[in-house]
Amino acid sequence: MCLAVPGKISEIYKSGDILMGKVDFGGVIREACFEAIPEAKVGDWTIVHAGFALNLLSEEDARATLDALNEIADIDAELNKE
Repeated sequence: MCLAVPGKISEIYKSGDILMGKVDFGGVIREACFEAIPEAKVGDWTIVHAGFALNLLSEEDARATLDALNEIADIDAELNKE
């Protein structure tokens, strides 16, 4: 199983003939290929898997997903307290 985390597009550029960009995952910047979503713009939210930006999502959906992941992390931390 794989978990995709929403990230905000911070840069889009061409590398040779390939549409590439950078995605900010809460301060961690990763490069991704944007060929599957050429309509993407800086400031959009996306899901990246294995270095490929797969789709765009609304900021509302991205925030809801991030909030849910944070809740899971909080629950896990609470359950694992010693």
